[in-house]
Amino acid sequence: MEPLIAIAIWALVSASVWLMLSGTMLRYLFGLILISNAANLVIFTSGRLTEGAPPLIPGSESAPLTVVANALPQALVLTAIVIGFGLFAFALVLIFRAWTELKTLEHDEMRLAEPREDGK
Repeated sequence: MEPLIAIAIWALVSASVWLMLSGTMLRYLFGLILISNAANLVIFTSGRLTEGAPPLIPGSESAPLTVVANALPQALVLTAIVIGFGLFAFALVLIFRAWTELKTLEHDEMRLAEPREDGK
């Protein structure tokens, strides 16, 4: 199971790097979300995936559970999802504001302090 998740993490990171280097702010935002999801998968996988193990349910005296899932990575991923959604909403508002002010989402055309050489 871990090799399959490692391949998924590799695909997410490579797609996010490609999106973040594309040159538009909206693709940069989508790349940021993808790399956030890849980091969540890394944290989740670090807790060792155990099939059929319940996350914090203690066993009874007649049938004690010897294997339980690690709850710390699950809690960290849940917290990271909430923080990632907040970051996405904030960045989306910033991108919308930049588009309304500058009428473009291209990185090279957003330079107000450095005017282009052709005079535009």
